[in-house]
Amino acid sequence: MDALDLARWQFGVTTVYHFLFVPLTIGLGVFVAGLQTAWHRTGKDQYLKLTKFFGKLFLINFAMGVVTGLVQEFQFGMNWSEYSTFVGDVFGAPLAMEALLAFFMESTFLGLWIFGWERLPKKVHLACIWAAAIGSNISAYFILAANAWMKHPVGYQVVDGRARMTDLWAVLTNSTALAQVPHVVAAAFIVAGGFVLAVCGFWLLKTRDGMWRSAARGALVMTALAGALVGLTGDMSAKLMYEQQPMKLASAEGLPHDTAGAPFSVVPGVEIPKVLSFLATNDPGATVQGVEDLQKRFEQQFGPGDYRPDQTIVFWSFRLMIGFGLVTAGLSVLGLWLTRRRRELPGWLSRLFLLALPLPLLAVTAGWLLSEIGRQPWTVAGELLTASSVSPGVSLAEVATSLTIFTLLYGALAVAEVVIMTRHVRKGVEEPEQAPASERLEPSLTY
Repeated sequence: MDALDLARWQFGVTTVYHFLFVPLTIGLGVFVAGLQTAWHRTGKDQYLKLTKFFGKLFLINFAMGVVTGLVQEFQFGMNWSEYSTFVGDVFGAPLAMEALLAFFMESTFLGLWIFGWERLPKKVHLACIWAAAIGSNISAYFILAANAWMKHPVGYQVVDGRARMTDLWAVLTNSTALAQVPHVVAAAFIVAGGFVLAVCGFWLLKTRDGMWRSAARGALVMTALAGALVGLTGDMSAKLMYEQQPMKLASAEGLPHDTAGAPFSVVPGVEIPKVLSFLATNDPGATVQGVEDLQKRFEQQFGPGDYRPDQTIVFWSFRLMIGFGLVTAGLSVLGLWLTRRRRELPGWLSRLFLLALPLPLLAVTAGWLLSEIGRQPWTVAGELLTASSVSPGVSLAEVATSLTIFTLLYGALAVAEVVIMTRHVRKGVEEPEQAPASERLEPSLTY
């Protein structure tokens, strides 16, 4: 194992860990805004209690996401200076827009929301949480647009060994980004929905309070709708993968050679004829390129080398992503059916929601592995190899040391996150403070 391998491991570990917080922040922010909107419209205390309860969980997760995200930037300079040099002129604009526009908007309005309960008019305070939630989604757009450029670079030219951006609009409206952004954001809502359902399931096993049923019902609707959007955008992504990343598609399906009417492999040895060709092109008889034939073509195009990603990881991460996502979405549809006409949530389903808590997180992790490992051996498809992206002066010992430190640090943060959130969930909702009628303002919220 050399410095490149450890650098990839380090970036993979820190990225996957950070990405556990990102989807929950994106989805939970909108859910909290929805709860506060319900309180604003109905005046019911149960929505205020739920807003405060899930709002604290949202803030804990947001803080952890910010801390873990900062490490990503340091690694670009520490281990990936050649990559940073190559992509800097292109990435500068979308990442600056993310920091100065989206993150600034998100953090500013979140601060106003935290401290504005007794200081801002009710409508203004509600607008703050919606602005923060919208800001997190805009932030995701700019970051995912930059990531999409690595898979399908557009709007640039290479000058003196560096990518120079020639068209910002092309970068921001990259076809890969337009499919990837709604797919990832919808998956984030599934993660948040699964989290809320697990929390509600825990409390519904302890009490039959209708407040928790209302929250669960909202999470069921959000998760079911997001599941449908994930399926739709996943189909769009598969068709773009066929055109732009044929090696990833072939690896995800374990297809060794060019095949007309290619089958969809459910698991090794179980295939559905012609389905892969149909999913990729809408034509069941179309030819899908295979791994080994693509390898030969890439050797002719780019020179000697192995242009195949890790076949095992790409193949199984694709199936785990689909499997875990389908189970979570299926549970939400089942929950909607069983709670129709204001029926109670069955106890066994509440237990299932608790047990299913890790599934959407595992699904998005598997999807991220498919997305990033499937692009290998390129950091920028067709332009920059991963082996050429690592910092030239970094030694194996230096990377091993930073990898060990980051792993231990992130392990400690994971324990702290679980302990803090578990304590808050077990504590339950807080009763709103009641001021004298002559002085009554909105109930205070202390963070």
